[in-house]
Amino acid sequence: MLTAGLVLAALAAALHVYIFFMESLAWTRPSTRAVFGTSAEEAETTKELAFNQGFYNLFLAIVTGLGVGLAAADADDVGPALVLAGTGSMAAAAAVLVLGNPGRGSAALKQGLVPLLAVVLVVIGLAQG
Repeated sequence: MLTAGLVLAALAAALHVYIFFMESLAWTRPSTRAVFGTSAEEAETTKELAFNQGFYNLFLAIVTGLGVGLAAADADDVGPALVLAGTGSMAAAAAVLVLGNPGRGSAALKQGLVPLLAVVLVVIGLAQG
């Protein structure tokens, strides 16, 4: 179970690197605006906020990726702890997204389901091991 959780955590980290790219580097592009449902004017107005938010996603991905790497290298305490911190934060952020705006349920599901599953599998794997 732990290995499956680590694989899902790595996938969640990769997704959050992509979200970082969209929010921090490509926010005003038409393709990114289509994903987030913003107009050119809205994207320009919120560009600074999106830039900052993108880095939050990148930092969560880094913490998670570092945890996966350390867990794979047999750092049995700190690796899973970092994985749980990163993926738990990703899942919590998705919950905040949907609680704040129920219309964003689809986005929250895309952002939060894989990290949530990673949390569950890592915890089960740790309990078994």
